[in-house]
Amino acid sequence: MLERILELSIRNRGLVMVLMAAMAALGIYNYQHLPIDAVPDITNVQVQINTEAAGFSPLEAEQRITYPIENVMAGLPKLAYTRSLSRYGLSQVTVVFEDGTDIYFARQLVAERTQSIRTQLPAGVEPEMGPIATGLGEIFMFTIGPKPGVLREDGKPFDGTDLHTVTDWIVKPQLSQVKGVTEVNTVGGYERQYLVAPLPDRLLAYGITLAELKVALANNNSNVGAGYIERHGSQYLIRSPGQVSGLEDIRQIVVKTVGSTPVTINEVAEVSMGTELRTGAATMNGEEVVLGTVFMLVGENSREVSRRVAAKLKEINKSLPAGLIAEPVYDRTVLVDKAIETVKTNLLEGALLVIVVLFALLGNMRAAFLTALVIPLAMLFTVTGMVTNKVSGNLMSLGALDFGLIVDGAVIIVENCLRRLGGEQRRLGRLLDRDERMRTVLEATTEVVRPSIFGVTIILVVYMPLFSLTGIEGKMFHPMAFTVGFALLGALIMSVTFVPAAVAMFVTGRVDETENVVMRGLKRTYEPMLKWVLKFRVVVVMAAVLLVIASGLLASRMGSEFLPSLDEGDIALHALRIPGTGLEQAVGMQKNLESVIRTFPEVERVFSKLGTADVATDPMPPSVADTFIMLKPREDWPEPGKPKAQLVAELEEAVLKVPGNNYEFTQPIQMRFNELISGVRADLAVKVYGDDLDTLLD
Repeated sequence: MLERILELSIRNRGLVMVLMAAMAALGIYNYQHLPIDAVPDITNVQVQINTEAAGFSPLEAEQRITYPIENVMAGLPKLAYTRSLSRYGLSQVTVVFEDGTDIYFARQLVAERTQSIRTQLPAGVEPEMGPIATGLGEIFMFTIGPKPGVLREDGKPFDGTDLHTVTDWIVKPQLSQVKGVTEVNTVGGYERQYLVAPLPDRLLAYGITLAELKVALANNNSNVGAGYIERHGSQYLIRSPGQVSGLEDIRQIVVKTVGSTPVTINEVAEVSMGTELRTGAATMNGEEVVLGTVFMLVGENSREVSRRVAAKLKEINKSLPAGLIAEPVYDRTVLVDKAIETVKTNLLEGALLVIVVLFALLGNMRAAFLTALVIPLAMLFTVTGMVTNKVSGNLMSLGALDFGLIVDGAVIIVENCLRRLGGEQRRLGRLLDRDERMRTVLEATTEVVRPSIFGVTIILVVYMPLFSLTGIEGKMFHPMAFTVGFALLGALIMSVTFVPAAVAMFVTGRVDETENVVMRGLKRTYEPMLKWVLKFRVVVVMAAVLLVIASGLLASRMGSEFLPSLDEGDIALHALRIPGTGLEQAVGMQKNLESVIRTFPEVERVFSKLGTADVATDPMPPSVADTFIMLKPREDWPEPGKPKAQLVAELEEAVLKVPGNNYEFTQPIQMRFNELISGVRADLAVKVYGDDLDTLLD
């Protein structure tokens, strides 16, 4: 079978070249659509159910909302487990499914079960599913704030209500339309509300109840349609507009008629502009702002979506009220570009090193060039496979490629072809004609094709066990195993098709069978060493055994971890205050903390979000703040060579002097991964279960 494939490849060498060119063109096309990210997405398949319940204590939220929802989710197909969190006024249930479950199928199942339990929940409680995002979904953050020294048109400074209103009505609707965005979540500022504050003494004097006041407000804030009439062939729509358009309209609503005198809301209540009781806040560089987080849809390309969001944000700035600015503060593109640049550098240097070695050892420029072509062709073949199977390009997948392994089979075949071509030319005393060259290449390839395939197959088999990994380990290592396996498969196919066909077509002229200068030099060094080793073979074997034993002892004392932490470049600081700390108090403490952090010359900006955002994807109490410390480029540091660990130690020493806080240092993506996977942010956490809370506290 192999001989037949080789014969067809050499005989139809022109067709092989066309197919290789088509494969390369397809790879270039797919490269434009290759999902790019810094690391593999190891988040499990999960659906969040968030339920707001104003006035419910944590115990009431647990008993009346969380428990019924968790209970109804039991028995779902492919369900792994559920976990929950109950806070004041909020219930969050996370339903985790088995790996490989389609996220939309999972959300459909959850939606059906949630719909069936709505009648069992308290009135007014509406469970909602969280965004279709993963641990890598938070790709972009921005702030809305006033420019320094700029005031509103009325001469007053912009307040939190202005910022929140602009975000809700101008920024979010436009960003939500960006392709690949599934949610825009905001925190900070105040939601504008019309406030009707009843005056109890006047209500009592007029004999009006709160229920009557509420009904009057509802009934007098709607438009009514009365159909239409036709006259002289024309149709006229009839409607009675009754929606209020401002404070004065609310004041003039009639609540009750006493005798013949109408009693309006203005006579029994105070009407003014107010704000909703907020559950979260945001700060940047010691000032309150509105912070927005853009969530990427599952399966999208984070780098492309981030770029589209950044471009859209620039357009939005043109439509903002004068004096306000939307500023990006976290962009995943920066981290992804750094990671991909590292991969590109490593791959380029590795490819160049392999190519240099090929040119030095093969001694034939054409043959070395043809062998080196296997590297880019195998890469393009791999890219096509990655796009087809939805494998992203990241540090784990692309960084695992070894070009030495990729060209291994091609080198064996090319080297034997050169040896046979040179031998035939020397035997005949002339250059070979086309048929003789084709026959010689076929015979040479046939001699070594089985050992070549066997060598590549052994390497492929080594990676096969990685596909048996499940859970987080599988999500981390499957992309690497797939990429390496596909690259080796592509190199193997090219070794038995493209390489012999290319050698037969392009390696013409005189071919020397003799060893080149490099090989002769290496041989002169190796021969005396080999003779010495064979002479003292007992000593060499004993030394090797002792070295293995010593290495084993050292290995037993080495530390171990699942993977080294990726240096994301920035720092996430988890600031913890005493439970029960009020939001305004926490904001004041956070401003003090940020002022200390800002004193470090390595820090470009620092921003934070406290409490719970509008969409409760991350339900935190007001006493907890996520602080993001964005660092300057290293060349702008006073000491560019300072290790990041030293900077973190210096930051920790400085912030520990700020009273009332405890801290956890982590990184943005790492923190989000930990929370989505296990429900906690730290690398190590202990959960204590039981029915008696007092006993658990003790």
